[in-house]
Amino acid sequence: MPVVVVRRGDTEAGAIFISIDRLDGTVCLYGPAPAGLEGSDTDRRWVRCLEGRAATPQEVSIYLARQIEFDPDLWVIEVEDKAGRHFLNDDLVRA
Repeated sequence: MPVVVVRRGDTEAGAIFISIDRLDGTVCLYGPAPAGLEGSDTDRRWVRCLEGRAATPQEVSIYLARQIEFDPDLWVIEVEDKAGRHFLNDDLVRA
């Protein structure tokens, strides 16, 4: 499955966002969970962005642009998968 780093951030401090392109015009976006949610301080946890719904690529771009204004060091990883698999398993915080 194709995976591409579409934006490189700071190697030591940048937040990571994972964009899952379903190749049908929809994208699911995952970002860092707020500190203090599930797991220890050293575990990386993820939440679904954009109210947990699939969005258009344009909506994701706008969301990420706002996040970059807040944290210019962030990373964006893009995965192309028709099934929409994210492989985050237990690291995904469910709302």
